[in-house]
Amino acid sequence: MPSILSHIAVPIAGKLALGSKAIAPSLLILGLVVSILPDADVALHRFGIPYASEFGHRGASHSLAFALMVAAIFSVVWSRIYSQSAVRPFIYLLVCAASHPLLDTCTNAGHGAALFWPLSTERYFSWFRPIEASPLSLKRFFGEAGLRVLYSELIWVWLPCLLAAVLMRVSALTRSRWSN
Repeated sequence: MPSILSHIAVPIAGKLALGSKAIAPSLLILGLVVSILPDADVALHRFGIPYASEFGHRGASHSLAFALMVAAIFSVVWSRIYSQSAVRPFIYLLVCAASHPLLDTCTNAGHGAALFWPLSTERYFSWFRPIEASPLSLKRFFGEAGLRVLYSELIWVWLPCLLAAVLMRVSALTRSRWSN
């Protein structure tokens, strides 16, 4: 998996791309939460759930159905608190939540992600797997392996996300100037 530090790149890039009018600070916080939430499944191992189980790491919580459910719940709650439409928050949160398993499919180790659970328990990897898989052990993460992971994530997650955010922001600003 990419580290928790890089799963938050997508919500941050979304905020940068869309601006503060579209993504309020409270919505950004929810985006950060839903982008890392699937990795809560790591804790289930301590309760006897095997890593390869459909509820183990990269199982059900890494499915697109889980992303849809989480985005729906959080967007409805957010929209009720702020008395606004749930459509934009839902789309933003869905992208944030779905980015997690999709990024995990781009790693070079571990099990694939159960993208289509509950319809299938099969685990999937992308054909393009450049991201160095993060060790689950904190001791290994804070060593040489962790540095390799962070470098890989800088190149394959952070830089593309920030580049996409800048291009989207410039495009939006250019369109608004031409329409005035």
